[in-house]
Amino acid sequence: MATTTRTPQLVKGARGARSTIALKLAMAISGLIFVGFVLLHMYGNLKALDGHDAFNDYAHHLRTFGEPMLPYGGLLWIIRLTLIASLVVHVGAAVALWRRAGAARTQKYAVKKNVGSSLSSRTMRWGGLALLLFIVWHLINFTIGKVNISGGETNDPYNLMVDTFDVWWMTVIYLVAMVALGMHLHHGTWSSLQTLGLTNTAEARRRAKAAGWFVAIVIAGGFSVVPVLVLAGIVD
Repeated sequence: MATTTRTPQLVKGARGARSTIALKLAMAISGLIFVGFVLLHMYGNLKALDGHDAFNDYAHHLRTFGEPMLPYGGLLWIIRLTLIASLVVHVGAAVALWRRAGAARTQKYAVKKNVGSSLSSRTMRWGGLALLLFIVWHLINFTIGKVNISGGETNDPYNLMVDTFDVWWMTVIYLVAMVALGMHLHHGTWSSLQTLGLTNTAEARRRAKAAGWFVAIVIAGGFSVVPVLVLAGIVD
């Protein structure tokens, strides 16, 4: 009776393929968690359009949500820990996939142009790094350090926001970051849906591309509204 055995190379290749799929799934799921978060965060930012009290009430309710079952600020800590875990998974998976892609290339490989690829897909890595740096500054500005560039008070969320975006170069930095966010969301949404097996037909691919544009424009555009209106003096 004939028997077949798999060579070590085939076994190693199969394991590598499975781990690559697992890394892509980890990136997709953690990325979708971030999409949900930034969507809710954008909604909260737009509360500024209702004025000082509405914005500060929203910020206060985030800290008291779920009391007494949750301690003061409990919801925020649940969100923070979830986001930190998602960030570690997302960045870790991205770095691992980046290294694998580099290792798979050889010097005999001819460099090919990215024919047909979008700008957002070609800038995912560097755009992601730029967003990571922006997130660090954003936390220092509004959460951890509460840095008021204008020298005003820092314990009033609404006033801190207005003082920040009254400075033109701070608004420019924020808007540039929103462009990077939009590009990252555009390709990331499509890539996540593809990884999850939701782009198997031409119609599904069209819907996935439309979803990428919708998510990018709504979220990046929504985040940009308040800074622009503050700088224009409409929100003060």
